[in-house]
Amino acid sequence: MRVCPRCEAENRATNWHCSLCGHQPREIDGFPAFAPDLAIDNEGYDDSYFADLYRLEAGNYWFRARNALLGWALGYFPQARDYLEIGCGTGYVLAGVAAVRPQLNLYASEISSRGLPFAASRVPQAALFQMDARAIPFVGHFDIIGMFDVLEHIEDDERVLAQAARALRPGGGLLITVPQHRFLWSRYDEHAHHVRRYEAAEIADKVTRAGFSIIMTTSFVSLLLPLLALSRRARPAPRGDYDVLAELRVGRFANFVLGSVLAFERRLIRLGIRFPAGGSRLLLAQRID
Repeated sequence: MRVCPRCEAENRATNWHCSLCGHQPREIDGFPAFAPDLAIDNEGYDDSYFADLYRLEAGNYWFRARNALLGWALGYFPQARDYLEIGCGTGYVLAGVAAVRPQLNLYASEISSRGLPFAASRVPQAALFQMDARAIPFVGHFDIIGMFDVLEHIEDDERVLAQAARALRPGGGLLITVPQHRFLWSRYDEHAHHVRRYEAAEIADKVTRAGFSIIMTTSFVSLLLPLLALSRRARPAPRGDYDVLAELRVGRFANFVLGSVLAFERRLIRLGIRFPAGGSRLLLAQRID
């Protein structure tokens, strides 16, 4: 069910015209905008990175490894029909979801409208819209909601989780990845507009309080944690020269080696091993009926 962004009336119509207050969301760059004041300028993310990410993601070991892990995690929800990704960026994860689960009806949002054309080029069949995750205009509409390295950008993350619970059908699934461990906090996080890095108990508690039961959770990028910790403590570049995407620009050989390590780690996770520590955390949960 859709919810009017202005008056919050619930509507079963297939369009966004509100029969109660007459509100029709404006379009920005051809996409419905439910929070237009945040579409161009917001504090959560620097959308100047989108073009570079679009070029880097498909060839980078970390993005490829995360997509492969998420493709496996989707298997926890085999009967799902409707999938929403919040904070889809350039659509790289969304394209991965479309590849492994082609039967899903795909929806995706981004707070910055500048990311949506990139996502549309990768997944033209998806319904895309600009949205503030703190005000999701759906109730009981989706079987799965995914948020991948999104919550750490949002101060009021608990409100986002509560909104996700409302937008899911009873028994619907939640998939989350977040950066982990406060001791890894560095200038990278500052330049990436992170509000926090999570500890395992913290994200689990917030998800539970939002009305979910946790199905599975594990760290990942665990076997590379010493290397990651070392890189975050390396002498930083002068402030004006800092490049937040520099660690994604690795040579072909390093990309192969690092990707192979994460592929081995992923096999261990699939076998049931759950890592207590790692650069990121994956959490799967189900909305309590």
